[in-house]
Amino acid sequence: MSRIGKLPISIPQGVEVNIDNNQITVSGKKGVLTQHVPDKIGIEKNDKQLIIKRYSEEKEAKSLHGLIRNLVANMIKGVVDGFEKRLELVGIGYRASIQGSTLNLSIGFSKPAQYNSPENINIEVERNVIIKISGINKEKVGQVAAEIRGLKKPEPYLGKGIKYTDEVIRRKVGKAGA
Repeated sequence: MSRIGKLPISIPQGVEVNIDNNQITVSGKKGVLTQHVPDKIGIEKNDKQLIIKRYSEEKEAKSLHGLIRNLVANMIKGVVDGFEKRLELVGIGYRASIQGSTLNLSIGFSKPAQYNSPENINIEVERNVIIKISGINKEKVGQVAAEIRGLKKPEPYLGKGIKYTDEVIRRKVGKAGA
């Protein structure tokens, strides 16, 4: 049995969980999230706990067991607290600004790079070099952060680019002088 999948998920106060056929809906103070549950996985709701069960011992059901449990746990955490990623611009003249729902980045290209924020994702800029991405869906927050970082990945010689604030860039030595 999956060690992660068999762990129960506690439902905090103020969170409502509805299970309808193969759909689970979690609503809380920050919003509502829905997730499709495969046929091989079942969700059982007790007093203040959710228990994820699998109906067969197939390899696919075993792999989905822990996945669905973590997705549901992340949904509950998202509607209660939300998720956040922080990016940092490293480089001389690199800066960011927000205009409406568009993020403008001056990252060394001839024109400023622009990124349009998707729905339910909040992007803020602090001190012109820190980008804070927040929302209730962990997958979307991570995807938006990865797309913004992908506009100019940090390079290993000078460390210039867009990096996560907790990311460590392994630096390389440049040309050796003769």
